[in-house]
Amino acid sequence: MGGRPAHEGILRRQSARESAARTYARALPIVPVRARGLTIEGADGRRYLDCLSGAGTLALGHNHPVVLEAIRKVLDSGAPLHVLDLATPVKDAFITELFRTLPPGLAGHARVQFCGPAGTDAVEAALKLVRAATGRTGVLAFTGAYHGMTAGSLEASGGAFDVRVTRLPYPQDYRCPFGVGGERGAELAARWTESVLDDPKSGVRPPAGMILEPVQGEGGVIPAPDTWMRRMRQITADRCVPLIVDEVQTGVGRTGAFWAVEHSGVTPDVMVLSKAIGGSLPLAVIVYRDDLDVWEPGAHAGTFRGNQLAMAAGTATLAYVRANNLADRAATLGAHLLDRLRRLARGIPCMGDVRGRGLMIGIEMVDPEGEYGGSAPGWAGVSEGGWEDRAGRGDAPGLGSGSLTAVAADPARMGGPPAAASPGLDPPALGMTIPREAARGPRPAAPDLALAVQRECLHRGLIVELGGRHASVVRLLPPLTITDEQAAAVLDRLADALEAVARAHAGRTGRAGQGRSSPPRQPTGPPAPPPTSADGTR
Repeated sequence: MGGRPAHEGILRRQSARESAARTYARALPIVPVRARGLTIEGADGRRYLDCLSGAGTLALGHNHPVVLEAIRKVLDSGAPLHVLDLATPVKDAFITELFRTLPPGLAGHARVQFCGPAGTDAVEAALKLVRAATGRTGVLAFTGAYHGMTAGSLEASGGAFDVRVTRLPYPQDYRCPFGVGGERGAELAARWTESVLDDPKSGVRPPAGMILEPVQGEGGVIPAPDTWMRRMRQITADRCVPLIVDEVQTGVGRTGAFWAVEHSGVTPDVMVLSKAIGGSLPLAVIVYRDDLDVWEPGAHAGTFRGNQLAMAAGTATLAYVRANNLADRAATLGAHLLDRLRRLARGIPCMGDVRGRGLMIGIEMVDPEGEYGGSAPGWAGVSEGGWEDRAGRGDAPGLGSGSLTAVAADPARMGGPPAAASPGLDPPALGMTIPREAARGPRPAAPDLALAVQRECLHRGLIVELGGRHASVVRLLPPLTITDEQAAAVLDRLADALEAVARAHAGRTGRAGQGRSSPPRQPTGPPAPPPTSADGTR
């Protein structure tokens, strides 16, 4: 029969029948039919290495044996699959294992609320909880945040307007909002937060809570400095403001600790958990201090908060990650991947920054022809490490137009409250001597290059995600069970994709020779699939 392959018909029908809001399906025109661990097989027989992992949901990869065994056990037992919020042995086992993993400062006096089966509903529950407990309504959140797609979660996310949320600067090195980066940038961000809360003329009333991510994932894979995390905990504790930490994507070993707050030693008042805690199935909870438990019965409810299969899969996943020290494995392998990618970036100018924590890694793509600081008009920037940026190049430090002393000493130049005069705000105190004529910020973000990298990766049988302020960050979220051999294959394919994009960009701009000077390595792992055409068919 001479018709088109069946998977092409499936893709056409999806395009015709599903909403315009679909996302991953646009960038990844594949029809998965089998999966195991890191590998997905499409209906056309082609295989892919999956470094998207259900947007971080699959801590153990696809169809891990312990997860399948846990699900089969429930199915074979005849136990009910839908129980609302009734107690069951499966639920009891899940709560016991979950509490076993919690930070010690919270585990001993915690309560858990099962929510609708998505992280965004858990965020909604957390915001409702702290508002009920404090009698206040406002919320402190951070630029670049992502907390979900429902109304309250969107209010606390980075792109919201006209809401009950006060937006605070989130510290970062590559595009520091204060133009200094590093510890000094984090200190200025903390001071700004204190000023907003303590200034009676700031226009901000005492808030019901503060919500933050230990690593901003959708915001561009930006890890919060541990010192800043501790400052946020101290600032909120001193002012009786509950601290909500969104661990939806960072939890269950992803960042190299079981919970990302453990890097800083912070104990939050509320933790928002989803994704990996369900072992690949929908599950979301909040865990919080018992003295915040002021809700009336039914104050937060949901039909599908008793997902027994997800609880069984989640118990198996939590126990496996804990027993096999997969968080430590993520820390070690993640450091190796970051090192390799930063070395690669030295020869590829469009790789502006390589950053991350554990197996939560991002590569920010930039326009190597763009002006320094061009993506953030009016803002100066110093790349981490002074004269050498995080990719290890020595030509990307410093400030954009203007003086480090003037910008750091007077944040009011950037629309913020002025800082108190301090000799510690000048370059010598920061350990930097930066000639003004040589000082430059980062290149403009390049979402078109990031998209090109994603397409080249797919062409080579590698699935990656995009994120960041301008969708200019190529993201890696491999399962914690990825082997050294698989990691090498991922690096090979990613490096080849980055090289191809760099060469194509250099050809368009007339700058030949940009890219790695060393010969490309031979790829490892399963063979790459044939090219993908512009319309998504192959």
